[in-house]
Amino acid sequence: MERAELALVVSAQIAKVVGCEEDGITEATDLREEYEVDSLELMEIGTRLENVLGNRIDVEDLMGMQNVGDAVDVLYKRMQERQ
Repeated sequence: MERAELALVVSAQIAKVVGCEEDGITEATDLREEYEVDSLELMEIGTRLENVLGNRIDVEDLMGMQNVGDAVDVLYKRMQERQ
């Protein structure tokens, strides 16, 4: 999966959890600041992404992400490492 495609998947799953349109999520979006995402919602996003991508996401990685771009970078890196 290319990084751009992964970014679309991540945005789509985030939008479902926070209840917004996918185009409202950019790589610069800070979920905690802009959508007041709490740790439970963050875990839900992580679980959805694990199910869609078929890859485990470490809780430490999930909690350390500052914005959507960080999430895409970490997930892309992990996917590359597993190939």
